[in-house]
Amino acid sequence: MATKRHRLLFTLLALVAGIIIVLVLILMGDKSKGPLENMLNKAGSVVTNIENNIIVEKRSTQRKSKLLWLKPYFTNPDSLRTSKYILMGAYDNLTNESFESIIDLEDTLKTTFPLIHIYTAWGSKPEEGFPRLKVQAILELGSIPVITWEPWLSDFDGKEIPGLRAPSLRDQKGLADIAKGLYDSYIKEWAKAAKDVNAPIFLRFGHEMNDPYRYPWGPHNNNVKDFLAAWRHVHKVFKVAGADNVLWIWSPHPSYGYFDYYYPGDRYVDYVGVNVLNYGTVAAWSKWWTFREIFGAHYKELARFHKPIMITEFSSLAVGGSRSKWFEEAFNGITENYPLIKSVLFFHFSEDKTTTQQAVDWTIKSDKAVVETIIKQRRLWPDSVKPPSDRLPGTRLP
Repeated sequence: MATKRHRLLFTLLALVAGIIIVLVLILMGDKSKGPLENMLNKAGSVVTNIENNIIVEKRSTQRKSKLLWLKPYFTNPDSLRTSKYILMGAYDNLTNESFESIIDLEDTLKTTFPLIHIYTAWGSKPEEGFPRLKVQAILELGSIPVITWEPWLSDFDGKEIPGLRAPSLRDQKGLADIAKGLYDSYIKEWAKAAKDVNAPIFLRFGHEMNDPYRYPWGPHNNNVKDFLAAWRHVHKVFKVAGADNVLWIWSPHPSYGYFDYYYPGDRYVDYVGVNVLNYGTVAAWSKWWTFREIFGAHYKELARFHKPIMITEFSSLAVGGSRSKWFEEAFNGITENYPLIKSVLFFHFSEDKTTTQQAVDWTIKSDKAVVETIIKQRRLWPDSVKPPSDRLPGTRLP
């Protein structure tokens, strides 16, 4: 409380100072051009930044109070493997400086996300190390971080890791190099940092490893045995480091199959992750696919692993059909038809250029029909799967 009072006092003083400067400028007329005008602009920026920080902090505090029910999961990460609730979350590409865009999306959907999703590539660049600041910010908001960890091997500095091949050659049998321990110094740093967080972290390593077109860690560069060896090796490094707070998401591409071949084993996997993205008719290779066609057709195969399922990227484009109808069909059948789904993460990406030549927009916040549909359909879910923060006022908690 004292800190907030100090900030409010500082804001008032800054406003008073701004008013005084304005009066001086008026009295001086054209002579005020230059230093005093710059001073006024800087004062205005300071006031704006302080006001914004206070607003964000207030929203964050209110948000955290809505997620108090999540606290037991922080002290017992194992319980996330058997959560009775469907945990909602999102990735938003406008979260480099803060997670305000996530909070805006939550407000729009009238919910509070227990999970927040971020992406990090492998490499020697500062932004490719363990994302401490983002993870800490997510935890301070009261949520649990989900990290997609992408092994882009060409980004490593050859001077830092002895024995690396030239960047253009590293992807060929790159997973075999990971399994042999060539990148252990980097993996160990991540494992130690993850352990030190002392809170649950979902880690989605080497996703869509069965896709022969998309990522360099796919089957066009590596064989199945090398993927399995790399996964188990990375998992072992984390276990040796004592990072038992990490939950591992194995995330194959649903369309390319061979799930049994790529499955690392029950002891190495906590969740099965699946992307469900409807590209509609945006490209020559795509068409309007329903949720059932993208995910439901593969559910029985994935259910055989007896693991909770996380929809790791979830959205639809608006080209080629009714987007609100797509979301209605998706949410309407989840609880009855797909009981192993325990988490759904919105893919709220406004400028996605990873698959198509032109940037596509997966965001839903400004689509009134979609927003209303999602709110309506989620309210129809039974209370047994809705987290306490999503219950209507007056709903009795178990």
